[in-house]
Amino acid sequence: MLVRQNELKALVDELRAQGQTIVTTNGCFDILHAGHVKYLEKTAAFADKTIVLMNSDSSVKKLKGQGRPINNETDRAAVLSALRYVDYVVLFEQDTPSDLLEIIRPDVHTKGADYTAENLPEAGIILENGGRLEFIEFVEGKSTTNTIKEMKR
Repeated sequence: MLVRQNELKALVDELRAQGQTIVTTNGCFDILHAGHVKYLEKTAAFADKTIVLMNSDSSVKKLKGQGRPINNETDRAAVLSALRYVDYVVLFEQDTPSDLLEIIRPDVHTKGADYTAENLPEAGIILENGGRLEFIEFVEGKSTTNTIKEMKR
């Protein structure tokens, strides 16, 4: 389910009142592939509810360049929301989802294993608010960049 930023605090308060634990992750999720699905499955295993913080179209363009995203934010959010491992999707415009993580204060935040606590910009917010970080290994050979290269061949 797509949640607007102005609805996020009420949602989180409701989940906490119900005793639910929350895991967050973030990313572009441009062309969904098996690697994404496996990553989201592993993420969902850490808590009762999974909130995916998804880069907006303008944010993806800044990070990945002019040709991206391939799929617009509405389509990407719809696809993510349809996965059983994802409970909520929230769009963000900034370079990092730090503002949203300050609101959510997740129990766990996951990121790909190419990151560490030292180079993850949002690590401080997670740890300062009592959450923990989990780094998930990628599925070998599965990436949006590889998918785009294959499509061009």
